[in-house]
Amino acid sequence: MIKDTIVDGFQNAPHRSLYHALGMTREEMDRPLIGIVSSFNEIVPGHIHLDKIAQAVKLGVAMAGGTPIVFPAITVCDGIAMGHKGMKYSLVTRDLIADSTEAMVLAHGFDGLVMIPNCDKNVPGLLMAAARLNIPTIFVSGGPMLAGRMHGKKTSLSSMFEAVGAYTAGKIDESELTEWEENTCPTCGSCSGMYTANSMNCLTEVLGMGLRGNGTIPAVYSQRTELAKHAGMQIMELVRRDIKPRDIMTPAAVKNALIADMAIGCSTNSMLHLPAIANELGIEFNLDMANEVSERTPNLCHLAPAGNTYMEDLNAAGGVYAVLKELEKLNLIDTSVMTCTGKTLKENLEGVVNRDETVVRTAETAFSKTGGIAVLRGNLAPDGCVVKRSAVAPEMLVHKGPAKVFDSEEECIAAIYAGKIVSGDVVVIRYEGPAGGPGMREMLSPTSAIAGMGLDKEVALITDGRFSGATRGASIGHVSPEAVRGGLIAYVQDGDIISINIPEYRIELLVSDEEIEKRKETTVIKEKTEIKGYLRRYAKMAKSADKGAIINEF
Repeated sequence: MIKDTIVDGFQNAPHRSLYHALGMTREEMDRPLIGIVSSFNEIVPGHIHLDKIAQAVKLGVAMAGGTPIVFPAITVCDGIAMGHKGMKYSLVTRDLIADSTEAMVLAHGFDGLVMIPNCDKNVPGLLMAAARLNIPTIFVSGGPMLAGRMHGKKTSLSSMFEAVGAYTAGKIDESELTEWEENTCPTCGSCSGMYTANSMNCLTEVLGMGLRGNGTIPAVYSQRTELAKHAGMQIMELVRRDIKPRDIMTPAAVKNALIADMAIGCSTNSMLHLPAIANELGIEFNLDMANEVSERTPNLCHLAPAGNTYMEDLNAAGGVYAVLKELEKLNLIDTSVMTCTGKTLKENLEGVVNRDETVVRTAETAFSKTGGIAVLRGNLAPDGCVVKRSAVAPEMLVHKGPAKVFDSEEECIAAIYAGKIVSGDVVVIRYEGPAGGPGMREMLSPTSAIAGMGLDKEVALITDGRFSGATRGASIGHVSPEAVRGGLIAYVQDGDIISINIPEYRIELLVSDEEIEKRKETTVIKEKTEIKGYLRRYAKMAKSADKGAIINEF
């Protein structure tokens, strides 16, 4: 307990004087000190309301006999950062969040933690911190926003980006584009499809670190406030019983998360974040595990952008636990694992019902017999690359076409808007990897532009960067090794034929070994020497995407 090392005894009188400076009473000092890591800010829509969530958590902690203390964590809005240099700062904040949380917690000696994240890198960053610190911890996210409405149908941010492509192609006019702009994101919360933020919040439930509903209860529902109060109360139980993250996030729990990932159809970014979390836990995570799990895990959900259902629909169907119930019936998950409820997953699943089998399908009616994500290998990606196959049109699961090569996202976008991408092309965007970008930017703008132009069933995209969870189509990211590290993607030329076979997990550059060796002798690898500050440090330290783009290897 913190009181044993920082509060009690004559030698700690200076510490107590500083607590008094905070207005803290001796009664508060004598209770467990609970750190509330609030990611509140006024620039990210998923975080604008987290001050209210933090207040609810504080009430819960106090009701259960603890002393709550709030301190901040940063986050970047991927949507606002998209398509410009700001996106270089998205993924790299994951490790910054983990490191800064570690510093705050160990400097001040908290007895327990309540993490309040919501958006893409904020959730895995705090999960990494929880694994590293290993003191009693529980998560409560800010929750997803409600879907927008356009032309009588639900919509979300991916549709907004695609509307830009439709406008560029002359399919909609400026007034309709404005209408999309004003109606797509109607509330606070993480964007309403199964994008990265919601993927990771759902997987936090599966990992056992969040209470039921953490991933799906909409941000604006009163139930979200109630959940936050219960999380505040439950952390006191975890402190009392000394249940820690590594007691919960075991190898079996991580595997459960991978299985659920496949069933739900989560963002491909989970293939960066699960390895990074596993690394902090000292658990081996090989990308090939994804295909092994996928082969026996049916895809049960098609949330946007893969389909026309949204987070509010998954919540109404019973949430993540409805999916887990279907997986339990198939004996796919280990239900003996401990969770932050203080009970096993099996106990938590008692009485759970799938309320809507059109949203969460059964094994018999699954969208596919295989999972939502596939890892491809071949000469173009010997260390692997990742595709969200549940969002790929059937006609693009196997594709062969000529390469159109670009050395940055900006070059690619300009070519798309100039009409230079045609049916059958394989667009290659390189020098956007963890080290080469640096920061491994998301490519939502080019994929959305192509989808908005109606080419998503005719054109594939390949990058050593990554794709947003909002991306749909044959969008293959995380190509490893990346271009700046000498990966074959650095030597692809316009017109080269690239073969993609997602069902067989293969991706090949159809160029002879002799020709590739010639190119290696004449091609200069491009490094961004002008990069300064934190990005420069990250570029020097970043591991490959197949390792989770981590900077600390344990």
